[in-house]
Amino acid sequence: MEIILAESAGFCFGVQRAVDTVYEQVAKNTSGRRIYTYGPIIHNMEVVNDLKKKGVRVIGSEEELQQAAGQILIIRSHGVKKRIYETAKDLGIEIVDATCPFVKKIHGIAEQESARGRQIIIVGNKEHPEVQGITGWVNGSALVVLNEEEAQELISENDSPATVVAQTTFNSNKFNNIVEIIKKKRYDVRVINTICNATRLRQKEAESVSRQVDIMLVVGDRHSSNTQKLFDICRTYCKDTYYIQTIQDLDEQILQSGIRVGITAGASTPNNIIQEVFLTCQKKKISTR
Repeated sequence: MEIILAESAGFCFGVQRAVDTVYEQVAKNTSGRRIYTYGPIIHNMEVVNDLKKKGVRVIGSEEELQQAAGQILIIRSHGVKKRIYETAKDLGIEIVDATCPFVKKIHGIAEQESARGRQIIIVGNKEHPEVQGITGWVNGSALVVLNEEEAQELISENDSPATVVAQTTFNSNKFNNIVEIIKKKRYDVRVINTICNATRLRQKEAESVSRQVDIMLVVGDRHSSNTQKLFDICRTYCKDTYYIQTIQDLDEQILQSGIRVGITAGASTPNNIIQEVFLTCQKKKISTR
């Protein structure tokens, strides 16, 4: 059996930075103040549960900010709406901002472009916290489109200027298809492809590996948007693609000698989980690369 592990599998820069920030805050917190994160720091329950054991609490909504008054609040990599910062300041909360710099850049684009009177169109999932955060930096309202069908329905045909951005983990090919629809409906369209390079590389590698193998394993939390997109990409090119959260989800019966197995993982998947999956496959391997 041959095993191919995608080189980009695992934590991306933004996620690693956010996770490191929380552990650093836990280590140096001698003030007795409680540490909160606005939403789970990443979409991986293994990490979230470990931080919970260390006393880190999760705030799930704006209404819950009140309980963090005077305490420490860490903004997760997905970012938050502008008014969260304002509310936190009013409550005397110390903010530690771990927003991914690539997401932060989109906040600036949304705020500046909408201030110039341009309609902001976000290509992404309106239920995802990153997209919800971006909408909170728009002067006025934003349009959010998830797929080509929504683009056809939601984008009106007019000459008002529009600026298009993307959720950082969105599928690159789908983004390009949606942009083409928008351009046909609007005269003045500025497209800023804000899909991060790590996402593009991860998706490209996932496609490349899945084209070469008999079985593809995609490792990551079920709530991870970028992992779900990797799964969809891999399943397109390898019908025997499996979604694994932890080693317990791996049915070793599918690992037969003489087959090629590919492994990739989402940006919020800890390296130890990836290694567990890899080592389990390796026990049955003939060669790896």
